[in-house]
This record gives sequence, structure tokens and C-alpha cells, in this order.
Amino acid sequence: MMRIERRQGAVVLRGAEHEAPTADQALLDSPEPDWQHNDPWRVLRIQAEFVEGFDALSQLPSAVSVFGSARTTPDQPMYKNAELLGRRLTEAGFAVITGGGPGVMEAANKGALEADGLSVGLGIELPFEQGLNAYVSLGVNFRYFFARKTMFLKYSRGFIAMPGGFGTFDELFEALTLIQTKKVTHFPVVLFGTEFWCGLLDWVRGSVQQGGFISDGDLDLVTITDDIDEAVAAMGLPNGSVG
Repeated sequence: MMRIERRQGAVVLRGAEHEAPTADQALLDSPEPDWQHNDPWRVLRIQAEFVEGFDALSQLPSAVSVFGSARTTPDQPMYKNAELLGRRLTEAGFAVITGGGPGVMEAANKGALEADGLSVGLGIELPFEQGLNAYVSLGVNFRYFFARKTMFLKYSRGFIAMPGGFGTFDELFEALTLIQTKKVTHFPVVLFGTEFWCGLLDWVRGSVQQGGFISDGDLDLVTITDDIDEAVAAMGLPNGSVG
């Protein structure tokens, strides 16, 4: 009988223990009466998570992160596109990083692995554990979203966002914010799937840009395309130069 489980770092939680709060939830909930004793210990756990991530990924070659929906199924065109994208990125000399889950993430990892590339998955503890997909060759599981996000940004040459939900939007807008504020430089961002993304860009141009909330050149940070070769070319070259 299959039992629902999730991982919390090196710990596997099943049954009644599965209902325990995730690490992020425990951290972000209202302060506990005994916070003076609990939160300092969390700092050590967070520190260890950064050390583990840096150690695991320190020798990673130039890499590109691919984001997209975990709900995309293998029979859908976007799954096939993500699989081909993972292959093309590998052939161009990049490692491929995803969130390690199913859907678009699985497809990009599959394309990279089957092209004999380095296929990386950065997993996250969730109430209902998905686990890393079978096509990840180097996987790291995180308790905390902010630690995981740091790894995506530190070890990626650029981002390619395929159709997805809130998680994809979160990663996209965080990257754009860091680029806009020059916290990161030379960091290309591609939106793959014009039909999906055009409505968002129309809103940004019509409500955000015309309202004066961003500068006119800020949308130059993004390439939108349906062409896999164009998406890969936008990442530049693995040695760091931009095409």
C-alpha cells in the first residue's frame, strides 16, 4: 500500500507525522511565545541548508533554469517543447536546472538527461511531497523557498519560463526585480509560449508601464518566443558571453 509522505531535509514524514507543518510554514507563522529559543535554532538549520546547496552545486557548469507547470502532462505539446528545450540547452553546452518536479520540469530534465547532459533538480518540501522526478541526475531538496531561490539565481546563466502558475510567476518576477535593480547582471529571461504570456505583457504595458510604475526600457529585459532555437540563443554562450 502506498503511503503519502514528504521529505523534510533528510527526514521522511509519513502518517500522522506527515501533518506536521512544513519548515517554511513554521518559520512564517505568528511568533511563538518561546521564540527566543526556537528561532535561533532555525537560523542554524537555514545556514546548513545554504552550505549543503552551495557544496552540491559549486562545480556546476554554466546552467539555465527552466520553469513551468507541474501539471503539464506528457501528452501535451508544452511537455514535448520542454523536453526538446532541455535537449537543445544540453547540446549548446548548458546544464539544465528545474524545480525537480513533474510536468514541464520533468520534461526539461528528461531532454537534458537523454542528451547526456547534467540534469539538476532543486526540490522543495511541500505538504504533499512530489519528490524529484526520475530524470534528475543531481538533486538537492530544500526546506526553505528562499534558500532554493538563491540557488536558482546563483547557479543559473538565465531563466526560461514556460506556461505555469504562481510558482512560475514568483520566480519570473523575482528575477526581473533583481535585474531591474541591478542585483544581478547579464541575466537573460525568456518567456516561452506567446499565446500564454502575451496577455500578461499586454497588461504590463497598458497598466504598469503607462501608469509610470516601471521605466520604458524595463520590458527590454524579456524575450518572448515560440521558437526553441531562439530561446536557447537568448541564453548566450556557456562561457558567459551574450549573443
